[in-house]
Amino acid sequence: MRGVYLVAAELSRQGFIASPTSRSARGADILVTDSECKRAFSVQVKTKTTKASYWLLTKDYKELVSDSHIYVFVSIREDCVLSEFFVIPSRVVAKKAYAERFGKDKWYSFTVEDAKPYQDRWQILDHG
Repeated sequence: MRGVYLVAAELSRQGFIASPTSRSARGADILVTDSECKRAFSVQVKTKTTKASYWLLTKDYKELVSDSHIYVFVSIREDCVLSEFFVIPSRVVAKKAYAERFGKDKWYSFTVEDAKPYQDRWQILDHG
């Protein structure tokens, strides 16, 4: 939840109206609109607090794709002083994420390397 509230705070700082959803909302952690209520977005937040080179995704990441659905991957440093935000269209996540099998389990993830070009790309919300 730390990541969700950090993203909501950053969106608010940038002039958006951001409202975290209930934890049972499928695919959307935050609902966002611009200050004129002309554009609306759903935001899925994925947070990591370790030095892992990836974020885990839910198995339905390929189904949750639209021009108005955005992922924000958050990396919180150990000292909690700085957080990094990677703002990525859901179409990019669906295309670049990958699945790995560990025994009977299947894990879905998105790499830090693929996220780097999208660091602090909040303008994606301005242009869709």
